[in-house]
Amino acid sequence: MTSAVRPQGPTAPLPFFVYGTLRPGEVNHDLFLRGRTSAEEPARLPDAVLYDGPGYPYAVHRPGSTVVGELITPEPGAYPELLASLDLLEEYEGPGRPGNLYDRTAREVLRPDGTAVRAWVYLAAELLARDLSASGTEIPGGDWFGR
Repeated sequence: MTSAVRPQGPTAPLPFFVYGTLRPGEVNHDLFLRGRTSAEEPARLPDAVLYDGPGYPYAVHRPGSTVVGELITPEPGAYPELLASLDLLEEYEGPGRPGNLYDRTAREVLRPDGTAVRAWVYLAAELLARDLSASGTEIPGGDWFGR
């Protein structure tokens, strides 16, 4: 059983779990998140593995593995614009769309104290995962900063 949930109807205002170029200190964090968050804290995504792709990372579902990242809580007034910006960055056009580079799914992530939090996560869409997993390099320990 997977912990992924496809959004239905209106988009729930969830925090985001980021694991690559959107993490603090990375270029896309400064471009998309700086000044638009109310909290940023370490977190882990269970049952996922991280790959080093062609200039960007991508995560795929894999039971027993963990991806390291941050839980990003947007400023309440920034949420709609931030969601649209991140969907555009991640080439997410909607559930099940064939043009998706990533799929946005709601997953449980874990804070350092073990508390589970529901968050949006961009996982590689099926086509990307299939094409790149054969040639991509798995990042040991699931931490983009440790590559």
